[in-house]
Amino acid sequence: MQFNKLLPLLFVMAITLTSCGHSYKVSGTTSVSYMDGKTLYLKVLKNDKWINVDSAEVIHGTFKMNGSIDSIMVASLYMDDQSLMPVVLERGTIKIDITDDDMKVSGTPLNDKLYAFITKKNGMDQKLQNLDHRSTQMMMQGIDESTIQLQLGSEAESINNQLNALVKKFIKDNYENALGPSVFIMICSSMPYPMMTPQIEDLLKDAPESFKNNALVNEFISKAHENAKLMIEQQRMEQNESTRTQQQPQMSAQSSNDASSGGMQMPQQGAQQGQ
Repeated sequence: MQFNKLLPLLFVMAITLTSCGHSYKVSGTTSVSYMDGKTLYLKVLKNDKWINVDSAEVIHGTFKMNGSIDSIMVASLYMDDQSLMPVVLERGTIKIDITDDDMKVSGTPLNDKLYAFITKKNGMDQKLQNLDHRSTQMMMQGIDESTIQLQLGSEAESINNQLNALVKKFIKDNYENALGPSVFIMICSSMPYPMMTPQIEDLLKDAPESFKNNALVNEFISKAHENAKLMIEQQRMEQNESTRTQQQPQMSAQSSNDASSGGMQMPQQGAQQGQ
């Protein structure tokens, strides 16, 4: 069965906060040598298409952009066809720093808030990766799976709980600005298809209408409900098929019994007629 899917979104959307214009400046630096001479693009997703908002060439490790937008946007910085990082386009000077080890945006309120969150989330993700690496090493050493689970399971559960709490708090704290819907879509886009998990339902139950009515959030909710109906229909069809499969041997056995019974009666009838 084909489930409804969202477009692949990592972190990109636009949300109108005010009718006033926002003038922004981007001051970027990079120590990554192969980026020199490359053109970087700021893009947003509109009507299922990636739209260029701004661009700049990297010259001697620096690049600059400036422009005006009608609304605060969470855009994505692109090099060629590769999305590098999210950037909040808002009033002020936006500083972008790209190294071999890290990428960071700072200088404006929402960018500072976003990257403080990303730093914390990345730290927790790294802890989970380290646990996974330790688990692999223990298996290679011949330690049985139950022992590994006993030693590492509670730690992994604790980190996952902290991570879920971090994401939940960040989205709820930013329901009314561009960051809340953006991070919500980021979490949702990691799913194989839109679905209403307990975590998603918990986030939506307290969300204001402005959040739920955001175009991409609303699209996710609609497709998740459609997929839930498809899953129920699929389960119903599978149950019906299973019931038919179970009934077929019973019907065959009954037919066999009837045929056997009929074969025994015929001689008796003949004997009676002979008498």
